Amino acid sequence: MILETSKIKLFYEKSGTGKPIILLHGNGEDHTIFQKSISILEKHFTVYAIDSRGHGSSSNVSELHYEDMAEDIFDFIEMLELEKPIVYGFSDGGIVALLLSIKYPKLLSKIVVSGVNANPKGIKTFWRLVFQLMYMFSKSMLFKLMLHEPNITDGMLKRIEIPVVITAGSKDMISLSHMQKIADNISQSQFKVFEGETHDSYVVNSEKIGEFIVTECVSE
Repeated sequence: MILETSKIKLFYEKSGTGKPIILLHGNGEDHTIFQKSISILEKHFTVYAIDSRGHGSSSNVSELHYEDMAEDIFDFIEMLELEKPIVYGFSDGGIVALLLSIKYPKLLSKIVVSGVNANPKGIKTFWRLVFQLMYMFSKSMLFKLMLHEPNITDGMLKRIEIPVVITAGSKDMISLSHMQKIADNISQSQFKVFEGETHDSYVVNSEKIGEFIVTECVSE
């Protein structure tokens, strides 16, 4: 399905019934990474799995910024008249979820984010160097985005009013101490580490994150 906002065309798939939940994928991916979890979530929620701008079947753009991506999701929620949806965001999608809850504190009911960073220094040094090298050769806006954004301050995080669950893999490419600090700056937060998992192993093409979301949100 296509939703055309004043700025962009967003592709999404809708399934299930119940409270709305929006799924936001990571950098360079699309909504199909969630297929295994959608089969679980759609039994409890109306699931909206979206392709972010510049990804999948949504509109191409000349440059990417997390703030613009967050505004896209705000427009999506407003145009479809979704009432207090839950948002799950993986990696870049988690950054978008944080920005949404900072800028629009009454818009959502809860967010769950995985492998999220508040600034580029939250990415472990090895991976930052890898992305810098890949950007040097490709000049891809995807790598540029990760190397320069987001810039979410502790003060911004303190403005989040809704419950937030942050998850990580014990072998995540985002520093666990960085994610713990994000959680520490949010008044209603939990931090869960999946032992033995990498940044994406429990999310991409996995049922694990779907099962976890049901556990955390099915009574919301």
